[in-house]
Amino acid sequence: MTPLTYITRTEEETIALGKKIGSKLQKGDIIALQGTLGAGKTTITKGIAVSLGIEDTITSPTFCLISEYEGKMPLYHMDVYRLEGTEDFINLGVDDMLYGRGVCLIEWSEKIMDELPKKTIILRLVPNEDGSRTITIENWDYGEVA
Repeated sequence: MTPLTYITRTEEETIALGKKIGSKLQKGDIIALQGTLGAGKTTITKGIAVSLGIEDTITSPTFCLISEYEGKMPLYHMDVYRLEGTEDFINLGVDDMLYGRGVCLIEWSEKIMDELPKKTIILRLVPNEDGSRTITIENWDYGEVA
C-alpha cells in the first residue's frame, strides 16, 4: 500500500483533511498519530471528530490520558506521551477500546507501536519551515482522501 501525502497550510485545512479522513473510518479503526509537539495531532483529531458527529470540544488528553466522545460511533482519543512504555499502555486497560465498537486515535503512538495491531493506520504530521504541514497516511485501505 503506497502512503498518501497531503500538505495543509492552515489549521482550517488540517481540520478539513481530518473530516475527510474521518468520513471513511469504520468501527474498530485505530489511528496512530505521530509528530512533534505542535505538529497538528489534536487539530486533525478535531476534524475526524466532526465527521463522526461529535459536538464536544476536542482537546489533547495529555493529563487525563484518554478522552471518550460519543457520536455516530465512540471516539477514544488517547495521549501516551507521559507513559513510560508499552507496559503502562497495557495497564490502562485499552483492549476494549482498541478492539471495540469505536475509533481509536493515539497521540505519540511511536512509544507503543509494538502493542498496536498490524492494521493500524499511521498519520505522520511534520511541520514545514513555511508553517504548512506535511501529512502522510500509511496503511490506509480506503482510497484517496482528498
